[in-house]
Amino acid sequence: MPGQGKRRRRQEAERQRIAARTAPDLGQWEVVFETRDPAELRARLHSLRQARVDEATIRIDTLCGRLTHPTTYRLSRYVADG
Repeated sequence: MPGQGKRRRRQEAERQRIAARTAPDLGQWEVVFETRDPAELRARLHSLRQARVDEATIRIDTLCGRLTHPTTYRLSRYVADG
């Protein structure tokens, strides 16, 4: 498709900029919220978007469950040092 290569290069450049901003030597990820309810996670994400938080500094981890441990969702935010 025409333009696909340009789009891929632009997306890769954006991923590299985000990775440079959230490098481990510049700060750390802090857990903001943890829940087992996906609806509760969506509500928290919605409130962060309403507050205009930079989405590049938000990470969602899905801790896969088993029979004894249900699936857990963890919302973390990158906090720069200093």
